[in-house]
Amino acid sequence: MEGGLQLVKKTLQSKGFPQVELSERRGAVVLEGEVQNWDDYLAAGYGAVGYGFRGVVNNITVSGLKNCFTESRPAVKDLSLDSSEFDVVIVGGGIIGCAIARELSRWDLKIALLEKEDDIAKHTSSRNNGMIHPAMAVKLGSKKHHYNLRGNRMYDQVAGELGFELEWPGSLALLTKSWQILLGPLAKRSARKKGLHGVKVFSRRKVKDLEPNIGDEQRGAFYMPESGIVAPYKVTVAYAENAIQNGARLFMNTMVQGFVMEGSRIAGVRTNRGIIQAGLVVNAAGIWSDRIAEMAGDRFFTIHPRKGVIAILDKKTRNSQKLILGRAQLNGRSHTKGGGLTPLIDGNILVGPTATETPDREDYSTSAKELQFLEENHLPLNKALKKDDFITYFAGTRACTFEEDFIVEASKYVENLVHAAGIQSPGLASAPAIAVDVTDIAVSILKKKADIKANPNFNPRRLEAPNPGKLGLEDRNRLIAANPSYGRIICRCEMVSEGEVVDAIHATLPAHSIDAIKRRARAGMGRCQGGFCTPAVLNIISREINSDITEVCKREPGSEMIVGRTKDKARAGYEN
Repeated sequence: MEGGLQLVKKTLQSKGFPQVELSERRGAVVLEGEVQNWDDYLAAGYGAVGYGFRGVVNNITVSGLKNCFTESRPAVKDLSLDSSEFDVVIVGGGIIGCAIARELSRWDLKIALLEKEDDIAKHTSSRNNGMIHPAMAVKLGSKKHHYNLRGNRMYDQVAGELGFELEWPGSLALLTKSWQILLGPLAKRSARKKGLHGVKVFSRRKVKDLEPNIGDEQRGAFYMPESGIVAPYKVTVAYAENAIQNGARLFMNTMVQGFVMEGSRIAGVRTNRGIIQAGLVVNAAGIWSDRIAEMAGDRFFTIHPRKGVIAILDKKTRNSQKLILGRAQLNGRSHTKGGGLTPLIDGNILVGPTATETPDREDYSTSAKELQFLEENHLPLNKALKKDDFITYFAGTRACTFEEDFIVEASKYVENLVHAAGIQSPGLASAPAIAVDVTDIAVSILKKKADIKANPNFNPRRLEAPNPGKLGLEDRNRLIAANPSYGRIICRCEMVSEGEVVDAIHATLPAHSIDAIKRRARAGMGRCQGGFCTPAVLNIISREINSDITEVCKREPGSEMIVGRTKDKARAGYEN
């Protein structure tokens, strides 16, 4: 690849980076040196793409940003998993890791799913807009396109089996210039090539008829019916629970710290809870997947985080909009779909996301500037919305590679390692298909050393608790008569009952923190953001897990919400 290195060198010199040193390692181009800012780091990384290398390993340091990466780490440290043995160890409890665990549980295998946080879906898998994208904005021939198209088509079956809510409102890619309507035939031809169904070109009047509150700037739209919405954290929980119900084991607060290598094989997974013996390892570690690859000696790509900020609007706005709205992205060089307004399964509207490159992989901060951007650029798509409708906001980071494509493949150098990495948008839409292919790859590797059989007890349907809000009046009355806790509303904004909170606490995948309850049952997701229901949820968790209320956390251990009992402290002071 010497010729390729020379071409990369020439390109980087033309971009003003003559100081960057290049080398080739295992088919990837490796960049080293130092630049002055993060924009230069990104420009150098993108400049090395497209010269025949399988990936870009960007080891360039940025002046003043050394050691800037932050990472949450579990406080737990024990040997509870030391010497345990599993056929497959999956690293990462996001939607990709959980979907893979569920698919692998179709086979008679000992499966371990490792998640460094105290709950699953705490990073990218809960920090997105919940849209099941159509395969329109992805490059034809890319892995993104392949998995987006297949995954989108699998969602109806998966939702039916796992019991999560799914809707297909469709989306409008709004045009902002009158001449852009002339691109309609090209858009429809592109859609056909990419395998999409039902893509249409709507006039300005047709768009106005469909969405009476549409902003004045629109000049027509491309309509894509294969655009869906889900609650992404609930999909992840559903996958994880079905995997557990079919025999997989989930270990939270368990962080991979390295591997025990025996030649070209992984023999053990080093964690904060001991060394796990593994027949095969699946790297589904999201924003940290390149670090996991590095630990195994197989890093051929680099994750650079792309941060997105999203605002949530009050439920009263939901009736003002039927479809997903966004501006058409006609610039093929863009690395983002542009954001917009997304109606939610649970009745809100999401605004955003933004797209900002950041060096910090777990930077979930928000700023007034970002919210102003959402207000000025996305909110005007629907004239019925206003800033006062914002009830809260959050941020997430996407696991982008410089190639801007998914990595779904067996390692070329480690015999028992499979990568499911670089899964950014449309990763949610692609997850079902990625899980199927990773499972096929993993099983084919395992079959080289053992006779792998199907799991005779596999049940594709998740066992789940009742949802009173989705029942008819008679069925709900019968449920409440049998268990009155379903009639005691503890979250008025979301109409969540005590029974639903208790169910979440004792579920297959238990929720024992305020935020975990929020993700499972939506208590605290409403207008008051937990101002009314938090004390009740605290008491219910304390009662159900038989723990003192001062030990109940908002998130992970260390985020306890109550430091002590006022009367106890007063009594202690009096006695002293």
